[in-house]
Amino acid sequence: MYKLFYYPRNASWAPHLVLAEMGLTFELVLVDRKSNEQKSPEYLLLNPSGRIPTLSYEDTVIFESAAICLYLCERHPELGLIPVAGSPERAKFYQWLFYLNSTIQPELMVYFYPQKHTVGEETKKIVMAQESRVTEMFSLIDRELEGKNFLVGSNITVCDYFLFMLSHWSSGFSQPPLSFNHLGSYLRNIAKREAVVSVCAKEGTSLEMYK
Repeated sequence: MYKLFYYPRNASWAPHLVLAEMGLTFELVLVDRKSNEQKSPEYLLLNPSGRIPTLSYEDTVIFESAAICLYLCERHPELGLIPVAGSPERAKFYQWLFYLNSTIQPELMVYFYPQKHTVGEETKKIVMAQESRVTEMFSLIDRELEGKNFLVGSNITVCDYFLFMLSHWSSGFSQPPLSFNHLGSYLRNIAKREAVVSVCAKEGTSLEMYK
């Protein structure tokens, strides 16, 4: 059985959503960030980076959200959360997954943890600059979503769950993702999916803003 080490609304959110969408049997193991459990000796034996999430399956242990999701897709290609290998949609899938994971998410980490980069009044400037940068990135995605139900192809993929996670994290922006025309409509539709509803109920996450 799959075992996902998670914390609510953390980077484990996307793998949790993917596991639920796939309909796989899995166990959730809470890693309490409030008590810094991700830095405990026991957890570090699983994930030496001391970060969340981690996925274990039999003798395989893997960390990093995108890597976990790709691993699940490769083990269960018949479930369709990744386009067919060699197709134009597969190329776009990689493009958007890497954009979300390697471009938007790191920028958001600077926004949320500016104290790691500077102190004092400069911290406020970094927060404002990062919000502006990430908002521009959401604007690009908003244009991409015009006339589309999903970010890649005609079916839901891992990219959609990554985008939902990052968008929710950014809900406190002065121009939040839900305020965009196409992106907002898209997020409200994703929020209605059974996997999202069930995962958010388990993690104690409200979906009221999407109604």
